[in-house]
Amino acid sequence: MKNSIYLSIICLIFAACGSGGGDDPVTPPATNTAPTAPVLSIPADNKLCLDNNVSFQWNASTDEQKDAIVYQIQIAKDNAFAQIVNTLDNSSLSTSALALEKNTAYYWRVKATDAKGLSSAYSSTFKFYTAGTAVVNHLPFAPEIISPAINAALSTSTATLTWNASDVDLSDVLTYDVYFGTANPPTAKVSENASSKSFEVALQPTTLYYWKVVVKDNKGGETVGQVWKFKTN
Repeated sequence: MKNSIYLSIICLIFAACGSGGGDDPVTPPATNTAPTAPVLSIPADNKLCLDNNVSFQWNASTDEQKDAIVYQIQIAKDNAFAQIVNTLDNSSLSTSALALEKNTAYYWRVKATDAKGLSSAYSSTFKFYTAGTAVVNHLPFAPEIISPAINAALSTSTATLTWNASDVDLSDVLTYDVYFGTANPPTAKVSENASSKSFEVALQPTTLYYWKVVVKDNKGGETVGQVWKFKTN
């Protein structure tokens, strides 16, 4: 009789221990994702502004979790953003007018950050020029790299250096000086006063190369580009 009672108790214990198997699984918290990158609007790319008091506008980013978004606006005097003149945090899609220097090229970009601190990539970079008093000529904008990409690793014996450049004075004729070599910054001028936006160079294996482009207009203005680099395998 006692054995039967003990056996019944043991069975009840096992049944109680196994009763949790039907519980609903715990739903993990949703993963936060970054907002989309903003799209720039005003001033338009390559714009010649009629005034040096400039406001900035862009299109809204979207956030999958519907988080509140704050935008960071960077305004610089170079397209590498090493010479930043203003960094603004803004919850709206525009800024009030900023007083900038006259007769100066500027570059700007925006990124979005959600309420949880996750940021998008920066937008594309737009450039504009502020008008000056009785300005006859505007300097060209800094050149923009096309290829090889910065820090690219090439397995070829030659490479075609390719870039783009522009000027708000649309009638200006642009020419280019190309500097290329293993020194940083490069001092060897391998091409001068060329009209083409590309130049082919010979390469050695396992070497780090640096290059830059100087953009010149036909009115005596010139802009020195940043130093770019790549390596060979």
